[in-house]
This record gives sequence, C-alpha cells and structure tokens, in this order.
Amino acid sequence: MKKPFGVSKTVFVLGIVSFLTDISSEMLVPVVPQFLAFVIGASTLNIGLIEGIAESTASLLRVWAGYLADKTGRPKLLAVIGYGLSALTKPLFIVAGSWPQVLGIRFADRFGKGVRSAPRDVLIADATEDASRGRAFGFHRAMDTAGAAIGPLVVIGLVYLVVGCAGPACLGQVDRRVYTLVFVAASVPAVLGWIVLTAFVRERARTDREAKKPEIRLSALDKRFRAFLAIVTLFAIGNSSDAFLVLRATREPIGMGFVDFLWVYVAFNAFSALLSYRSGILSDRIGRKPVIIAGWLVFAAVYFAMARVTTPAGVWVWFVIYGAYSGMTEGTLRAFAVDLAPAQLRGTAVGAYYTFTGAALLPASLIAGLLWDSLGASAPFYYGSATALVSAALLAGLVKSNR
Repeated sequence: MKKPFGVSKTVFVLGIVSFLTDISSEMLVPVVPQFLAFVIGASTLNIGLIEGIAESTASLLRVWAGYLADKTGRPKLLAVIGYGLSALTKPLFIVAGSWPQVLGIRFADRFGKGVRSAPRDVLIADATEDASRGRAFGFHRAMDTAGAAIGPLVVIGLVYLVVGCAGPACLGQVDRRVYTLVFVAASVPAVLGWIVLTAFVRERARTDREAKKPEIRLSALDKRFRAFLAIVTLFAIGNSSDAFLVLRATREPIGMGFVDFLWVYVAFNAFSALLSYRSGILSDRIGRKPVIIAGWLVFAAVYFAMARVTTPAGVWVWFVIYGAYSGMTEGTLRAFAVDLAPAQLRGTAVGAYYTFTGAALLPASLIAGLLWDSLGASAPFYYGSATALVSAALLAGLVKSNR
C-alpha cells in the first residue's frame, strides 16, 4: 500500500491529531495576549510572567514523560493523557477574571503538552526508518502548522458572526462576547484530535534491546547530544514568547488591529507549513545542521527587523519570513535530537530537548518583559537577534553529526 506523503500510517494519523489540536491551540495564541491586555488589564511584565511560567514550568515534565515512555514502552498512553488534559482546559478561559487565573489555565494546558510531546515523538520515530526521519518530522510539523494557519481563520469567522463584520471599522466591537465564543469553539477540534489519537494510533512493539531500563541522567547520552542541548537552550533563552511579537505588532507606533493581525498570523503559519515538509526532506539529504543554522539566521534577521519596524506593511513582510524560520527548524531540531540518541533512549533525549528549551522560556520571557519595560519595545528583539547569531555559530562549530 502506498504511503501517504511517503510516511507511515502512524505518522499520518499523528499528523491529523496535531492538525486538529493546533487549530484549537492557535485560535488562542493571538487571542490570549489581547484578552490579557485589553480585557483583564494585565501589564507586559504580567504577560511575560504568564507565558514564561506556563511554558517553562510545565516543560520540566517533558523529560520525565520521555523517560516513562522509554521505561514503560507505552508512549501512546502518555500521549492520550496529555492531549486529553489540554482539551479540557480550553473552556476554562470563559470564567477567568484575573491574570493569575489565566496563568493557572495556561499552566494546565501546557502541562498536558508536557506530558504528550516526547511520547508522541517516540511514536513518530518508532514508526519511521532512519533515512526518512526528517521527512516524517517535517510532515508532522507541516500538519501541525497547517492547523495553526486555520485556527486564526476560525477566529476571524467568529468575530464576523458576533459583531457582523471582521474589518478595521468594527474592531471596537471586539469585546468579551467574542473572546467567550472563541474559548468555547477552541475545545471542539481539541476533543476531535484526542478521539482520533485514541482510536487510530497503534504502538510498535519494542525489541529486547530497546526494552532495557533507560537512564534519566544526561551522562547516559553522548557528548554530541549534550553540546546540542546546551546550544539549543542558549538559543531558547533569546527566543521569548511570541506574545511579545503580538504586542509589538498591535501596540503603538504600529498599532495593527485585532483582525488585521490575525491575517498576518495566518500567513505566518501557512508559509511555515509549506516549508516544514520540504525542509525535513532537505535535512535527510544534506544534513540537519545546515537547515537549522539557516533557520536561526532567518530568526536573527526577523528579530532585528522587528526591533526597527514601524508600519503594518513591515509586520506583514517580516512575519511571513518568520514562518521560514519556524518551518525550517522546528521539525528538524526534533529529528536531530532523535539522531543523536540510541533507540532505547529516544524518549529521554527528546524529553530533555523539550525540557531544556521549554524551561528557558521563563528567563527568556522575563528578560524580554524587563527589557521592554526598561529600555523600550525594540530591546527584546535586538537581544533575541544577537542570541540567535551566537547560537548558530556555536552549532556550526561544536556539534558534529552524520546527518
């Protein structure tokens, strides 16, 4: 039987799961910072704290989830639990009346992501031959990002449904009614994704060698992986939450409207989805490092530009280019983490990757919030650009790979 997109049935179904889940999640990504700023009245520092704690604290679970996937040989069970928990959190935003409540909801949602991410990647790796690993992770990332492009389109449709239009003239009518409807609607694709995962994904039986008791110590992984982990963590410390990009675009002097920015976000995710699959295939051919380094250089250019941009047109251009960074790196980095680990430690390796990069988001977002409040809106973007350049240079010089 012909494989769809050259990937196994398991990878294809997991792509559908992520497609549905990201429709749900990305309905909220551009909305929650606006909800916090304009309905709750949270400060920029509060928003940075929420995003940093939610992402980084929950991410500490990922290495344990990966370890448990290796130890038990049951990555699907952990993925089912994680996707289910995230689906349950979406409607809770309806009752949020303060930023600490939003923090609790965001934490629970990201806790679910922390449980599912590494086990899901183990399922992908187990269902894929080494020579096509980049293709598999690239396909999965493309499906994930395609869902992310559709999510904001659903929000635009809901704005039209509630206020009768979706253009700049009616942006003043975007009130709590709109946010409430978005939060309710976001739960639907999340639940559908959980059902697809539960019903259609099967685990591969482990060999005796792979069933060996894994270790959770980083010393169990070789020095190439540890160097890779240190460098991607450095990059992550400069890569603050995308909430700051949202705020940069929607506050003065740029001042893009709510719906206008949603269209930008759709374009960003669409371009990322287009590049993800091809970038994965390219990384199978020329190696992971060149693709990752090129993506980080794109990131550095975008953040430098976002520090200086003053017009909505500039935001459009640079956000679309930002999609190239996302498409080139996110699936490829996961494939690289798997490349650098033995089969029996894949979950632990991917979990460590997620944990370290996720934990870095707390200092990254706090630094960005402090730089914004003390030095101005451009400062966190100059900082992120410089960190990306240093990280790219270190990856080029310090990490050797056969792929």
